Amino acid sequence: MKKFFYTTLIVAGAVAFAACDDFLETSSPSVPDAEFVFSNTTTARAALEGGYEAWRATANSYVFGAGLFYAADIAGSDIERHPEAYTNQIARHVPESFYSNGTLASTYDIDSYSSNNNSGAYVQLFDVIGKANAVIQGIEESSVGQEAIAAGKPTKMGQMYGEAIALRATAYRELIKYYGDVPFATVFGEATGGLTSRDSIYDCILADLIRVEPLMYPVGSIPGVDSKAKNYFSQTYVDGLIGRIALEAAGYQTRRSDMTYIDGNGNTVSFENLGTPNANAANAFYARRSDYMNLYNIAKTYFKNAIDHAGSAKFYTTDPRGTSKAGQVFDNPHQYFFQQMMDDDAAYADESIYEYPMQFNSSSDERTYSSGRPGSGGSKNAYPCKCYGQARINPAFYYGVFDPRDKRRDVAVCVTGTSSGAEKLLPFSPGSQANGGGLGMNKWDDNRMVTPNTLAQRKAGINGPYMRMPEIYLGYAEACAMTGDEATAKQYLKIVRERSFASAAEANTDGFIAECGGVFNAIIEERGFEFAGEGDRRFTLIRTGRLPWAIKRIKDMTTAMMNGLAANGSYTFPNGNVISNVIYTKMVDAKSELGYRLTTQCTDESNPVTYPGWRGVHDNWESFGWSGKPETNMAIQGLFAPVDGAALIADGYAETAWGSELLKYRDEYDTYLFKDYDYVSAPIYLWPICPNAVATGGFSNGYGFMNE
Repeated sequence: MKKFFYTTLIVAGAVAFAACDDFLETSSPSVPDAEFVFSNTTTARAALEGGYEAWRATANSYVFGAGLFYAADIAGSDIERHPEAYTNQIARHVPESFYSNGTLASTYDIDSYSSNNNSGAYVQLFDVIGKANAVIQGIEESSVGQEAIAAGKPTKMGQMYGEAIALRATAYRELIKYYGDVPFATVFGEATGGLTSRDSIYDCILADLIRVEPLMYPVGSIPGVDSKAKNYFSQTYVDGLIGRIALEAAGYQTRRSDMTYIDGNGNTVSFENLGTPNANAANAFYARRSDYMNLYNIAKTYFKNAIDHAGSAKFYTTDPRGTSKAGQVFDNPHQYFFQQMMDDDAAYADESIYEYPMQFNSSSDERTYSSGRPGSGGSKNAYPCKCYGQARINPAFYYGVFDPRDKRRDVAVCVTGTSSGAEKLLPFSPGSQANGGGLGMNKWDDNRMVTPNTLAQRKAGINGPYMRMPEIYLGYAEACAMTGDEATAKQYLKIVRERSFASAAEANTDGFIAECGGVFNAIIEERGFEFAGEGDRRFTLIRTGRLPWAIKRIKDMTTAMMNGLAANGSYTFPNGNVISNVIYTKMVDAKSELGYRLTTQCTDESNPVTYPGWRGVHDNWESFGWSGKPETNMAIQGLFAPVDGAALIADGYAETAWGSELLKYRDEYDTYLFKDYDYVSAPIYLWPICPNAVATGGFSNGYGFMNE
């Protein structure tokens, strides 16, 4: 057994480091009856289910659905923003905007939002790790498990061993993303103390995953699991997870200057710095590992493996739905993924590799409540029920960055919410539901559910989509671009991009690459369009070093938009879109006019009821007990181009405040947009670790945070 490596923090206390071989040795017989529990796959699977349930609950309530994800990821990038007033949501807005360049880190109440002392992401993720460690250790200590590991090929027990390893790695990936350096525990029941270098953790969990990948089956072919199910970690998932973690380990991150960073072999890590240290946050620095190319090569290999081991996961280049009997045109393979998630409580989307399961009318589900189209219904018995709408979209991004011809724009963003079975324009005034907050996320919508839950809010039962094929394609493209294979990078960029345009010529991938300044930058921008509103953007910008550029672009564009609206009553963006102080709206009976209420891909941009697309309301709320006015849909004129207001008013339209509302609340959209960030200092994007963990763990918070 190799010796442990130790270092001492200047202010944080003793921190232990170890080589990966140390972490992977688990000889302590700390799991009682391991030989019995792991002597067959039935009892082993039952033990593993406990870990999955802990992860499912944690992912939905603390990581990917709500919790820290809710507070920053889906509301803290150049694409996404928060709906409520800055001063009303200080505990969320301050971390979202990098603690005002770090100046507010020292005064931030470290338990004001995350409540990590008793619940919260930090505690819950370590609970997941503890359960994973119990299974890992039990399998390693059982004779059946040892035989499966030694076989070096897929077996039922080897598959479950890989699932447990993936469970632990997934939890550590989330911990590092939110907290930076954390304790590293690999022995069940053994107390952890001190912080471990994130580079050492990254290297060790990557080594773990690479070791178990050959023991596993592709998604759709796991023995004893329904071939349609995607709620278990597969070889495909592990391949993608290796790629995902390798990209993040290779990327820029903000680190503590009072800590020595060690890799998985016990060697001191050297860095390439970007920008300047953040003096407001204990001199935290922003850097990537000097050996980042090794990690990009790992990502390249395993993203390609995920493509080759895709199993039942598909990637659609065309929409299989065609046209509905009512005449609704779909023709949007990107939207098809989200529609599949809303079709059937027991089904999984074709493009998914892994979804954590949620149950209709049972679990507290964040889709559609926080990550979907806003709705002002009541908490119960409404059409639909309340949808808070935490994920909102920066208006300058919607108008000025999204290509108007990109089919993903209207899937990602909606200008209307719903209320009492009808459309409602989303005002720019700060607020929530469809009563305020601005442009809403549109990818999940109760109106699109085959069986919407009208009984109670947060009960949609839509699964959490944690990994899907477009991420694999774009991750592979990114790794290829960084390792010099630009031809392959461009090939996979085109696959993702061109399916969202009417033609390859319209997608104009070569022109897009030139506009972005190279293939790598184009891939990162494309990722923004593909995952807009889903919370991927924030950390992608951080790890790629494009965060300062993206923030400056959106702030400059927002300021120019505001100045244009103030001076001229409108502003024309470089892509030709025009935002005006007023637009014109009218409620119409779409069921009589079109034959349906829920609109799809717009084929006639001159029709104000169907353009922008992907809005309207459920076609048959009546079957759920609704009895409202037939005028359920909103016709909108002047959203992207000047119109003759007098003629529209004569036709029954009402003049409606639009850009003027942005001016009225300019501080919320402009001043508080990444307030005080200077584009140079290391961004303080991490969260403080909870007081109890700090007090008992023998370390202190960095980045300027308090410790109690």
